[in-house]
Amino acid sequence: MPVVDMPLDELERYRPALTDEPDFDAFWRTTLKAARETAGRPTATRIDAGVRAVDTFDVTFPGWAGEPVSGWLVLPRGRTARWCVVEFQGYGVGRGRVHEHLLYAACGIAHLVVDARGHARGDTGDRSDASSGPHEPGFMTQGAHDPHAHYLRRLITDAVRAVDAAGELAPAERLAVAGPSQGGGLALAASGLVGGLHAVLPDVPFLCDHRRGAQVSDRVPYLEVAQFLRKRPELAEATFRTLSYFDGMNFAARATAPALFSVALMDPVCPPSTVYAAYHHYAGPKDIRVYPFNEHEGGGSLHAMERIAFLRALSDF
Repeated sequence: MPVVDMPLDELERYRPALTDEPDFDAFWRTTLKAARETAGRPTATRIDAGVRAVDTFDVTFPGWAGEPVSGWLVLPRGRTARWCVVEFQGYGVGRGRVHEHLLYAACGIAHLVVDARGHARGDTGDRSDASSGPHEPGFMTQGAHDPHAHYLRRLITDAVRAVDAAGELAPAERLAVAGPSQGGGLALAASGLVGGLHAVLPDVPFLCDHRRGAQVSDRVPYLEVAQFLRKRPELAEATFRTLSYFDGMNFAARATAPALFSVALMDPVCPPSTVYAAYHHYAGPKDIRVYPFNEHEGGGSLHAMERIAFLRALSDF
């Protein structure tokens, strides 16, 4: 796979204008207030997942409209953790199985693995009554006519409520949000919507600079937007206006916690320019790891340890 986007020197200067509408902050303030006023508290039930070196819990917490969202809480056995990492999943990925999520606990970090509503292998159903209107198969254009109806309003609300749940359930002093691809986009959303975070770890993040993504990427999920607008070109401006309420660069501009990004220069799924759009607007302390010959896997297992080192540099454990 060749380089799919701008050369690195251009990426380092790429800073598109923010797309946030005047009511962006009010939209999210009202959305999250309503979600936090719904009944229900997070619960954590100890389970035997067959992994003896960690303590594992099946977590349920109220997300959008109070609907239950699932997660795994994986803790270092017999000790209190300094950090808890709340990790969100990539597009089409659920929380999976406990034994797939052992690295953070093995390094002494509590780990809340959050399910993604409606995605393959997920346990969290989508029972919302919101009308999505006409849309392309997939999630990106569900509710393209109205930000109040868009699927991402629900998914991002779930992400914020996951951080709320971690604050109640995890025996840790510091909270970080993390994730690859869609999970990185959700981490950026949380960075701009949740106060008191101590670190943000978005890897090859999706959901950033939507118009650019739809113009450059020939892969799902951004391709869903292009396919939809190919059939309904008259809806282009309304669709991008809706997506602006869920754009990682608009959330990044409101963030304050230290962040470590990663970007892969041969990534056809999340073009590197979309990652740099969010990175350059990120308002807190930040750094980025660049992987010149990698695709959407980003830095893989090498970057996993970069995240650990980043947290350790902020507060040893």
